[in-house]
Formats: sequence, C-alpha cells, structure tokens
Amino acid sequence: MSRNVNFDLSHPLMEAGLESPADEEGVHDSFQQLIAEHSDNGAASSALELQQLQSDLDEESRDNEPLSGPEHEHRRRQGASDLECDGGEREMDPIQGEGWSSDTLKILSSMPSRTIGRNRGAIISQYCNKTLKLRRRRQTRPSIRDFSPSSRPSIRSYGMEGDTTDAEVSKRERLVNNLQNLPVSDRVRMLRGMPLSVAEKKEIRNLVMQKEKRILSNKKLSCCSQLKYYIIIAARKSWYSWLSFLHSLQPWHTLLKRVSGRFGTGVLSYFLFLKTLVFFNVFLFLVTGAFLVLPQAVHPPYRDMTSFSGLELLTGAGSFSHTVMYYGYYANYTLPRRSRDEGGGQNASTLTSDSQQFSYNMPLAYFFTIGMAFFITCIILVYSMSKTFGQSFRINKSNSILTMKTFSCWDFKVIKKKSVQIMSENIGTQLKELLAELTQKHTKSTFCKRFCRLMVHGVAWTICIASTTGCMAGIYYFSEFIHKDLQQNHRNLDPLMKEAKLLSLPTVVSVINLLLPALFNLVGWMETYESPSVFAYVAIGRNLMLKMSMLGVLCFHWLGRVAPEYKSIGLTCWEDFVGQELYRFLLMDFIFTLLDTLFGELLWRLFSEKVLKRKRKPVFDIARNVLDLIYGQTLAWLGVLFSPVLPVVQILKLFLVFYIKMSSVMLNCQAPRKPYRASQMTTIFITLLCIPSLLGASVCVTYTMWSITPSTSCGPFRTLDTMFKAGKHWMEILEKDNPSLSVLSKAHTYFVENPFFLFVGAGIFLIVIYFHSQVVDGQRKIISLLQDQIQNEGEDKKFLINRLQSVHKQKQDAGKRLKSQVGHLYNHQHF
Repeated sequence: MSRNVNFDLSHPLMEAGLESPADEEGVHDSFQQLIAEHSDNGAASSALELQQLQSDLDEESRDNEPLSGPEHEHRRRQGASDLECDGGEREMDPIQGEGWSSDTLKILSSMPSRTIGRNRGAIISQYCNKTLKLRRRRQTRPSIRDFSPSSRPSIRSYGMEGDTTDAEVSKRERLVNNLQNLPVSDRVRMLRGMPLSVAEKKEIRNLVMQKEKRILSNKKLSCCSQLKYYIIIAARKSWYSWLSFLHSLQPWHTLLKRVSGRFGTGVLSYFLFLKTLVFFNVFLFLVTGAFLVLPQAVHPPYRDMTSFSGLELLTGAGSFSHTVMYYGYYANYTLPRRSRDEGGGQNASTLTSDSQQFSYNMPLAYFFTIGMAFFITCIILVYSMSKTFGQSFRINKSNSILTMKTFSCWDFKVIKKKSVQIMSENIGTQLKELLAELTQKHTKSTFCKRFCRLMVHGVAWTICIASTTGCMAGIYYFSEFIHKDLQQNHRNLDPLMKEAKLLSLPTVVSVINLLLPALFNLVGWMETYESPSVFAYVAIGRNLMLKMSMLGVLCFHWLGRVAPEYKSIGLTCWEDFVGQELYRFLLMDFIFTLLDTLFGELLWRLFSEKVLKRKRKPVFDIARNVLDLIYGQTLAWLGVLFSPVLPVVQILKLFLVFYIKMSSVMLNCQAPRKPYRASQMTTIFITLLCIPSLLGASVCVTYTMWSITPSTSCGPFRTLDTMFKAGKHWMEILEKDNPSLSVLSKAHTYFVENPFFLFVGAGIFLIVIYFHSQVVDGQRKIISLLQDQIQNEGEDKKFLINRLQSVHKQKQDAGKRLKSQVGHLYNHQHF
C-alpha cells in the first residue's frame, strides 16, 4: 500500500472526535495501489470503475443508510420479508449481514479479488484486450496457458450499473474479430478460459465460425487452395474418427465403471490391476512371438510327431513337447538351415559352422530376446510405479477432493439413461468414501488397551508365520518325496500314472493357497481393525508372505533338484519338464480360482439367502485375489525362459478370470459395509509386482542362464556350458572373422559379463524411485504450506476489514457527538 492506515484508537483525533480530511484521504488512498495494479494488468475499464467508486465514496456524506434501489434488489436473499410498517428488520445477503457500512462494501467490491468475475460486459472487454495482445504477437504464437482463468464470484455490482447494450455489443464484435484472427488452438483455449456460461461461449464461437465462412465465401480461392482446404478438413475428421475408434477399443470400460459405482475403488483396483497384467503379457508374447516363435515356426526342425490325446491340455506334456511351446523344440543353429541330426553330436554343430551365414542365430536370439524382454518389462514397471506413486499418494486433502467431486465431477455430455445411472452410482460411492475418510476419528486409547491390542497383533502374526512356515516345510518334503519316487520308479511307471503323480504337487500347492488365506482372514477378524484399508493392507502382506515362500520352495525344487539330476528321473530335457510344471501350476491355479468362486461366493450367497434367510452377501476379498494374480504372473515370468508361449496361456487365463470374477462380484458379493478410499492400492499392487515378483523371477532366470548347465540333447544351448556363453561365443566368432570388431567383444566382456553393471542399473532404478517419492513429498509439503498461507491471508483480510469498520464507526460516532455538541452550543447561544 502507498500509505498505512492508522488503527490507533488512542489517537488524539479519535478522542476529540474530529474527522480529519487527511485521515480520510489516508483511508481511501490506501487502495490506490490496488487500483494501479489492476489497471497495469490490462483492465483499464476496471480501473475507471474503481476510480468512480472512490469518487462516490468521497462524495457520500451519510454512512448509516442501507443500500437501496432497483440495482440492489437482486442481491438480497430469496425469501426476504418486506419491510414492516414498524420498521422491522429485512434479511440481507451475507456481505451486508456482517453489519458493514456502504463504504466498506464499496471498498470490498473494489478489491482485485472481487473484480475478476464481474459483469458480462467487463468480461468481454477484458478478453477482447487479451485477444488483441495475442493477435499482435501472432507471429511468435506464444502459449496462453499462463493466462489466469477468471472464475470467482463477485459482489462488484453493489452501487454500480452495468454496461449499456450498445457498448456490450461493440465489445462482443471486437472480441469476435480478435478471436477470428487467432489460430484455432489459441482460440479454443481462450474460449475455455472465459468465465461465461456454456451458452454464451457457444454463441461467441458460432459468431466466429460464421464470420470465417463469410470471409471464405467472399474470397475467390483457387482450385489448389480449395483442394488443400478440403484435404485438411477430411484429414481432421479422419483423425477424430480414428481417436474415437481407439477409445471404443478400450477393453472393459463400461464394466469397470459399473464396478466402481457399486463396490468402490477397492474392488475396482483389483480389476484395473488385472487389466494391467493383460497388457504386460501381451507385450511379452509380442516380443517372444516375433523373435523366437515365428522364426522357428517358419523353419521347423525335423521331429517325430506324436498323436494328440487330449490329456495334454491338463498336463502340458505329450504332443505339446514337440511344438514351439517349449524350450527343447528350438534349434541350436543359424536359421534357415535345417539339421537332420538333432542328437546333439558335432554334426548338428552349431554356432561355429553356420555363424558365417549370419542369417538368424537362434541361440543368440533366444538369449537376447529373453534378456531384453525382462529389461524392458522392468523399465515399464519402474515407470508405472513412479507414476502411480505420484497419482495415488495425493497431495490434495480430502476436503478439497470432496469439494471437486461435489461441484465439478458430473459429465454433462452423458445423455444415455444407463450411462447416467452408472455415473451417479460412481459419484455416490466416491462421495461415501471421501466422507468416511473425513469422519474417521483417531481415538486415543489407554496404555492397557494399546498393550492388549499389541498382544493380539503379536499372537495373530505368530499364527500366520507359523502356518506359513509349516506349509513351506510340507511343500519342501512333499516335493522331495515325489522326486525320489520318480528316481526309483520312473522306468516302471505307466505314462498316465506318471503324469498323474506330477499333478499332485500343483494340486497340493493350490489347496494351500486356497485354504490358508481363509485362516488369515479369520485371524484378521480377531484383531478387529478399525480401518478397512488397514485390514486390506495387512491381509496383502500375509498373503504375499505365503505366495513368495511357496514360489521360493518350488524354485529350489526345479533348479536345485531337477536340473542337476534330470537324468536320474528319466528326463532328456529338464527345461521342458520345468516348462510343463509351470504350465500345470498355472492351470491348477485357474481351476482352484473357479472352485473358490463357486464355493466361496456363489454357494455361500445361496446358503445365506435360502437357509439363513439373510440378505447379507460375502465381501470381495481383495487381498487374496490380488495375490493370486501376482502369484500367477510370477509363474508366467519364470516360465517364459522354458516355454516362450506361456504368456499366451496366461492371457487366456486372465481373460477368463476377469469375466468370471466380474460376474461373481455383480451377483454374489456386496459392497464393503465401511466404505473406504483405496487411493494407494494400485501403487502397492504395482510395487509388489515389481519388487518381489519380477525381481524374484529375474533372479531365478539370471541364475539359470548364468550358472546351470543346459541339457545336452535339446534346446538352443545344448552344446554350451551355460546359456550365458552364447553371447560370448558369438563375440569370439565376430572378432575372429573381423578383427576390427574387437571393441564389441571387450564391451560385452566388461558390460554384459560383469555383474557390477547389473547392480548399477538396479541401483539407478531405485534412486529414480526414491527421488520421485521425495519430489512428491516436497510438493505435498509445499502445497500444505500454501494452503495454510491462503487461510492466514483470509484471516488477515477479515481482521483488516473489521478494523476499518471499527475505525469508521468510531469516527462516525465522534462526528455525531461533535455535531450534537455544536448544536447544543448553538442553541444555548441563540436562546
């Protein structure tokens, strides 16, 4: 401000009750800076109006008269009673309800924050000036995103008259002219930023389009210009049609909206996570199919084919072993050469004899395809994790999100009755979740209650850890028993009996994965968590502990028992056996998912309705179902080395699981009794998919390629000590044929063979995640400080206005006392 306002109530002028013109000028001149700032921003008309307000303020002699006149009638609240004959009170709007005088109201209406959303003529004038400035800088075409939107309500019209009709029309015409000369993108952004109704924006846009058409019709365009014009219009329409078509191809869009409306964001996060897994498997299959399956299918090796019996669909063995589904089918030579001698002898030879053709080295392609598929998947997961971290750990507070959801979340383009119903359910569920989060109370409990709660939690975790450890030991000894039985009886077993025994291990593991989560839920109900989200996160942790321990035992069984001793159990290709095992585990996991849906949800709902005569339905178990998805995806990642077609099996399984679970949720389940906003679940799911799942699968695959000796009679690495030496062998051949390429061999030695760079890459990924989390945390703190600052500034404004009002009242009272004293003296002297 240019001059400070004196709020000292003990000032001599206050005590004397004299209204000094200098002080009055100080009060009014304190807003000169606001007028100057507003006029500097390009709102000259606003400055003139503010100066007119100030002159009206200086000329007004009486402050105790209420605002009146027809121009103020629309400011009063609806239902205000008429003034009674005895001088009854009339209801006023909230501004007048504070008891502020007309001077204070005019000062308030002159504040910059109150003059943004003023009358329509002023808005049009303001944006006319903006478009004029933008048109003058049209050659550089600057971005207008920095233009501040004007959308706040105003009390500007107190004591003011709006623009005349002729002036408004002229301003509208100038605005239309300026908009017509702007590029289309800037024109659209400018129209969107105007604080006008949709109908008025549409009217202005139609005027601009009509003027453009008139100009184009008056101009005589050449044939080339007309052809160019029509080509541009056709291309734009084609592009919009293509975008609409791509949007229509988005899978399960309507179903996901329906689930979100009825069951909330928790259940929705499960189906979104399933959809994400489908995309990961599609990418994995595209990579392996393009670089491994398709080249080998075009140039198949000579094999004795066996007949299809149908049992292969259950066991994965039989005729499937002689197809591109498994590792052993792939050749160890450079395509397109066919080798008739596949027995592993020197004649099949391999990398050396055919590398000079340099057509398509299958061992090298197999090695680098699997490695690059895991590397790219890791990059995508890290990016998705960092992105969802910033989106889900919201910086906004629940009350601000609630305000946005209440006033600005409805899509007025939705006109179909079914879509309107889905959207209303969705918004209602989100409002319930936000209100539940706002009304959640954190009660302080006594020491005894906290101690008892910790004891219950300790007992619950002890039960869960003990049961998981027991299941791990059971799977370990059961797999060892099956391995020893195959060593002793593999020659005497019937093939059907052998495959039936091989199905026993996947069946036992699937039974444990089905029953033990029920025990975890029972223990969780014993703990009585107040927040449903905390209960879900604890259940996710316990189920993750179970799934990862099971997978750890199975990986030890395959890589620690079967791979070194595969000949003792009658195998010729242990990689095919591991691929078949993973296929059986995926199939059994799908079968037990169906059984859980049938018995755990459908039959329980029928039993509750028919026998118990209750309308209660089971609640969808998010934790167990999500960990089932992570368990299945880990199996798919583990098996892509041994079965490049396994991602197709996982895709089919996920599609079937989606529709089965969707139907079961809509028919057999009910929404959680306590609504909660699961804003962080998607981030947690992606994190669990990255760190325990993909990281564990990558470690197992890397260990297999780096340390375990491949089978000597099948697969692309049959003549090598390890799969990893395929790249080194190829580099040696390149260096021998062309000594100038020795740099590549050294680069391969230092960067690929050295595990140090693998750890460096992993460290870089972790550092990126850490810095992104720190940036989000810093943004959260900054926005919290800004919100507190805005709140404090509002309190400061209120304090200053109250002080102005009190000073003005004291001056007014002092002036009245002075007038009364002067009147008494005059009367005394006169009489």
